[in-house]
Amino acid sequence: MAPTAASAATTSTPVVAAVQATAKVTPAVSINSSTRTVAWGSRVRVTARVYNPQTGQAVTTGYVRLEGNRGGAWTSWGSAKVNGNGAVTLYAKPLATINFRAVFLGNGDYNVKYTNGYRFTVKASGAKVLAEAKSHTGALYKFAASGPSRFDCSGFTKYVYKKTTGKALPHKANTQQKYGKSVAKSNKQVGDLIVFRSGSYGYHAGIYAGGGYMYDSPHTGARVGKHKIYGSNYVVRRLVA
Repeated sequence: MAPTAASAATTSTPVVAAVQATAKVTPAVSINSSTRTVAWGSRVRVTARVYNPQTGQAVTTGYVRLEGNRGGAWTSWGSAKVNGNGAVTLYAKPLATINFRAVFLGNGDYNVKYTNGYRFTVKASGAKVLAEAKSHTGALYKFAASGPSRFDCSGFTKYVYKKTTGKALPHKANTQQKYGKSVAKSNKQVGDLIVFRSGSYGYHAGIYAGGGYMYDSPHTGARVGKHKIYGSNYVVRRLVA
């Protein structure tokens, strides 16, 4: 015998109720950082918060993944579990300007949720300049060469600063001493430009490496390397903050 309309309704009501009871909620996810501009080599701190948009209550179980995107593809930069306040703090050390987003990975009650991209601008720093200079250790000196595999002294500094800061220095040590900000010898920092002089004429250039050393391309037959600063007649110029 076919069920009556009343019995069919009675039978389906618990099923509908069960479906409604198990329906997942799409959470709200926010992302924040104390700064959106960082120096190269610095660590950024990103905080995400996950909550129920219907009740405002924190989502206290599950994981959030930090993803970064520079060239069109999102990749993982790590993940962590949300705390009792629905928050999670993640850290990253980007070496170039990048977009980050937070992804709540979902749980038994909540769906996966992505935030919009959050852009971090990475500025050049002395550490970035020094790292680039160091990467050319062993490159053979060649007169009038300015990279990428061989250098003379001013060609080396010209290449490194252009690549790391975008600033175009002339291919002449004497002219390079006029660029950037003048800094006292006692206040020099890694990544500063060092120009050696005869009288007031600049004849050799290098990049300060700290501890009285510099990276430079010294002369014919020599290679780029970390060398002791010689003499005292030199000027210091700062091209990055």
